[in-house]
Amino acid sequence: MTDTPTLELDLDEIQADFTHCFTGECRVNVLPILHKIGHVSTRNADLSALLAIILEVMQQPLKMHRGMVMLYDRHSDTIGIHDSFGLTEEEKGRGIYAPGEGVTGKVVETGKAIVVPRLNESLDFLDRTRAHAERGSANASFICVPIMRAEKVLGTLCAERIYMSRRLLDQDVKLLATIASMIAPVVELYLLENIDKVRLENENRRLKNALKRRFKPSNIIGNSKPMQQVYEHIRKVAGTRATVLILGESGVGKELVASAIHYNSPYAEGPFVKSNCAAFPENLVESELFGHEKGSFTGAIATHKGCFEQANGGTIFLDEVGELSLANQAKLLRVLQERSFKRIGGINPVRVELRIITATNRNLIEMVENGTFREDLYYRLNVFCITLPPLRERGSDVITLADHYVNRFAAENGKSVKRIATPALNMLMSYHWPGNVRELENVIESAVILSDDGVIHSYDLPPSIQTSHESGTTNALTLEDKLRAVEYEMIVEALKNNNGNVGETAKELGLTRRMLGIRMQRHRISYKTFRTRVTDALD
Repeated sequence: MTDTPTLELDLDEIQADFTHCFTGECRVNVLPILHKIGHVSTRNADLSALLAIILEVMQQPLKMHRGMVMLYDRHSDTIGIHDSFGLTEEEKGRGIYAPGEGVTGKVVETGKAIVVPRLNESLDFLDRTRAHAERGSANASFICVPIMRAEKVLGTLCAERIYMSRRLLDQDVKLLATIASMIAPVVELYLLENIDKVRLENENRRLKNALKRRFKPSNIIGNSKPMQQVYEHIRKVAGTRATVLILGESGVGKELVASAIHYNSPYAEGPFVKSNCAAFPENLVESELFGHEKGSFTGAIATHKGCFEQANGGTIFLDEVGELSLANQAKLLRVLQERSFKRIGGINPVRVELRIITATNRNLIEMVENGTFREDLYYRLNVFCITLPPLRERGSDVITLADHYVNRFAAENGKSVKRIATPALNMLMSYHWPGNVRELENVIESAVILSDDGVIHSYDLPPSIQTSHESGTTNALTLEDKLRAVEYEMIVEALKNNNGNVGETAKELGLTRRMLGIRMQRHRISYKTFRTRVTDALD
């Protein structure tokens, strides 16, 4: 096996070589065909038309037994036969290689042509197609040249035939290299527009399906009765094109519900654009929502597409819609009515087809009565309303969510936190959660970081949850109260771990049985509570 030198070809030298005839074969006759290939490649970027010409040239004037055009898929890191002659469809399907694998793989890996003068003398020729094993071509030579563009290997052009003259073999190597360099731009365009495009479309579809699974209603955590009603509303409205208004306190998960509606809707294949109306300065709201033309105001150095235009064909989610000024409310109303708008400084209207989902923690009815929210806009937005319950009204969902966050943040922080201690659970359940799910998420993340023994204890929770002001209890916790609470929790946890065995519990806590008994009596703790009954075990 030998490598050809770097192919910096001298056309005069090639033409001189081609004018020599051996065994009745004159390569000068191929020059008009090269001209035709060049003409087709510059006028028409159709790879199929080019390959039809090339394979015909290889099969007839060049008298090749087999010819293959192989393309390199960088994403899957595989090289496959794109078009060929002399191979059956079954043989073509078997011709798949990795870079560095076999002759073809080495050409792709090195970017250099390889010539095998005798197939039966090459250890690198793998015969992956098994064409030679079935029909035999031991005396044939194999030529494989890279198809390259800007030093990037796109594939290979390979041929096989029996040569009686080494000079003719060398000429065909140069000829195939010339053809490969001529078709490289068309091959690159084909890979970009077809293989890469198809892969990107497939990847986009895969990600959207993943998002759809992630945001489907059954994956929103919580099984309380108020949430079951929310799930039912999502299920009913998602398949429609209706405008949806989501109401609820800050932190209850309005964006998550909007996502669930979008990814289970007729607009799921389109974009999902989120915009927080309270996050923009008053003078920039119109530009952010509806866009502007270049030069329409100071600082408008380029045309900007607003959120509505970006969401065309999908869903726009306007959070905190109650924060819009009356002037911007009027512009939003116009879009809802006409499904068109003009960019700032624009002349032509921009039409959009999308779904509008809005959310707010404000009391819009009260704002309408006060004159701070347009009544006509309210009724336009309130086609279908979903009200999310605050966390304090969701009962045991607090524990379900807390367990979920423990597992999530333990994995993210590389900690082996497994559970929440009973006193800490009681605190979580009794707290009124003004920040709702968002606050609970932050509390559990902090507690996971503070935990040292794989358990979240009450003293791992933030002080705000343990004070009378925040938790709604009547008496403030003194230092003595805090120490008693910690002692109570440690005794309860140890009794649980030891199935109510007082001796083992005392040993774990570093106490004598008598000292533990006194403390249990002080806290009115009975070891019998922690004994597992046989019937319980059977249940």
